[in-house]
Amino acid sequence: QVQLVESGGGLVQAGDSLRLSCTGSGRTFSTYAMGWFRQAPGKEREFVATISRNGVNTYSADSVKGRFTISRDNAKNTVYLQMNSLKIEDTAVYYCAADSRPAQAMVGMAYRLIEVWGQGTLVTVSS
Repeated sequence: QVQLVESGGGLVQAGDSLRLSCTGSGRTFSTYAMGWFRQAPGKEREFVATISRNGVNTYSADSVKGRFTISRDNAKNTVYLQMNSLKIEDTAVYYCAADSRPAQAMVGMAYRLIEVWGQGTLVTVSS
């Protein structure tokens, strides 16, 4: 099973950009659909974006469409989340996720069913 480590979180101002990275261990990274979820204080973990195994298909939550872009580099075992035009409401712990089911399945999947999680990285957006 792949293990995931996120990086790139931090404190930024509204309107700024930030790129998160998630690197997976092992040779099986390319066999997983990858995704990003986030959890704000006092709220449930929610879907942000997902990408297919070969990187061709991506799906994003309506709240981030046009601002966030998910991508992956299987040669580097890494998935990215480019976040532009950040808003205060984007403040959350961002979690990388991996699942052997198709990427589109992550869109409506209860987060408890996701197979593999990273430890999370905190993104704080200030005014």
